Amino acid sequence: MQTRNIVCSLMLILCCSTYSWDQRERQKELSLEECIFHAIKNNLDVAVQMHNPELADISVSKAKEKFMPSLNFSFNRRDTNSTSSWWIEAADRITTSYSDYAVQISQLIPTGGQFSVSLNTDRNDSNQSFQNINPRYGSTLYLSFSQPLLKDFGFKTSRKEILVAQNNMEISENDLKKVLLDTVYYVEESYWNLVYSIETLKVKQQSLKLAQDLLEKNQKEVEIGTLAPKEILSAQAEVAAREADILQAKALVKDYSDLLKTLINHPDEETIAEIIPLDKPAFEKKERSLEEALDLAIRNRPDILSSRIDLKNKDIDLGYARNQLLPALNLNANYWSPGISGDRIRYLNDNPFTGVIVGTIPGGASDALKDALNFKYRNWSVYLTLDIPLNTIFSRAAVAQAKVSLDQAMVRLKNLEQKAFLEIKTAVRAVHTDYQRVEAYRIARELAEQKLEAEEAKLKVGLSTNFIVLQYQRDLSNARSAELKAVIDYNLSLSKLDKAIGINLQSWNIKLSDVW
Repeated sequence: MQTRNIVCSLMLILCCSTYSWDQRERQKELSLEECIFHAIKNNLDVAVQMHNPELADISVSKAKEKFMPSLNFSFNRRDTNSTSSWWIEAADRITTSYSDYAVQISQLIPTGGQFSVSLNTDRNDSNQSFQNINPRYGSTLYLSFSQPLLKDFGFKTSRKEILVAQNNMEISENDLKKVLLDTVYYVEESYWNLVYSIETLKVKQQSLKLAQDLLEKNQKEVEIGTLAPKEILSAQAEVAAREADILQAKALVKDYSDLLKTLINHPDEETIAEIIPLDKPAFEKKERSLEEALDLAIRNRPDILSSRIDLKNKDIDLGYARNQLLPALNLNANYWSPGISGDRIRYLNDNPFTGVIVGTIPGGASDALKDALNFKYRNWSVYLTLDIPLNTIFSRAAVAQAKVSLDQAMVRLKNLEQKAFLEIKTAVRAVHTDYQRVEAYRIARELAEQKLEAEEAKLKVGLSTNFIVLQYQRDLSNARSAELKAVIDYNLSLSKLDKAIGINLQSWNIKLSDVW
């Protein structure tokens, strides 16, 4: 029996040691900087938003593709047979074999025009009579240029899609920056709330220890008969109440720890039971004037920057809509060089009406191609075309719509700046107020400590009661919690001001290039 008890005791000690070791292993000590680093790298909201700049960059590349050259190939083959309606034309039927090849390179230019170069070659072989060349080879080199002079003219009009895509890319980058600003602040808020909940738990545990010490003291006095048994009831009730407060404080620690784990999305999240903060809230006076804060916000807030870029897009849309009201006046210029070759048929006395073929002079397709490329036969044309759609005269709905959108964007920007001004005013005031709160709660805590010391001294000589001492203990606990909460609030006020200004990424030396 004794051996069995020893074995059971050893197993119990081993299990308790293993449990304690597992608990230590599952705790993760992290500084605020480490939490922010993990959040930037692993937060799922950030991960979702990071795809938008990538998509916007692809949109820019896609918009630029309109200025890439276009290469076209074509091939046509046709064989025809028809009855000869005249015996001189052909003996029985007319047979024709025709084929042509074409290659064209066309290019849009930034002024809105288009330039193209094409080369066409063909071959025609027929049994018709009275032909001088059969089979016949033809090649033609075409140079074509078309330039809008009113509608669709100009760099801004032709590059509209590119300009809008580039602006949208900047907007997506600012949207990503805003998500990062919010994420950094949420991590700071959760981290400091976790610190506060842990420190509050310690304060409540200390308060419970004071109540337990008083209860133990009262119990000893009851045992020796210097205190009535009913006098320990208030101490017992206070101990029970403070134990309940500790249960609530422990639950709050778990809640903030889980929230912080979700925000930072640590790679080892599944194995981490709780996060132990390494940093303590600092209390250092930092001042920033309202004028300075507003000036920084105008230059750094991503929502204001995005709204201004959106205003540019609306202005581009309005300019394009106005351009589309203009008549389509186009300048067109063409230059072409043909070349013809083939087997030349020699007739008796050089008279094809004799129908007597005395020989042929061979010619190939390359001869026609050489004539075309050497510009042996030069041809050109220049002309203007004018197209006046009636809808641009009687309806200006597109311009009106673009104008309203531009006005709406201007009002939206003004409203956003107004809200930002209010947010920054509130944040600057909160920093100033929370700093004063810390000073006030520090004095209150010091006075609460002095009051409790004095009351405990009076209790020792019988000049006070347990109830008053317990009340002063609770007052001290509340004063310590209030001072700590004020320090936490002051740090969060500074962080919130940085977020409202749009500079908390700079405060943590975070760059967008580091995120991608």
